[in-house]
Amino acid sequence: MNNNTSQDTVRELLKSLSARDFLKIGMDEIAYVRPVTLSGHNKPAYGVYAADGTQLSVLDNMDMAMATLRHNDLLAVTLH
Repeated sequence: MNNNTSQDTVRELLKSLSARDFLKIGMDEIAYVRPVTLSGHNKPAYGVYAADGTQLSVLDNMDMAMATLRHNDLLAVTLH
């Protein structure tokens, strides 16, 4: 199988995914961290989110949030 045929196969597979299937990609492997505001608290906090945007946890600092991802075998991704 040449590279173009392989790429075409992947493209066709991705096109056949439903929106729900597409959202599940990376759910068990990928997470992200972002700053959050907690009502009644002056200190910054950091939310840990699953690939689909579901909030998993809120922690006091970015280092703890990243350590939590690593401890749970999740790959942190950056959002732009």
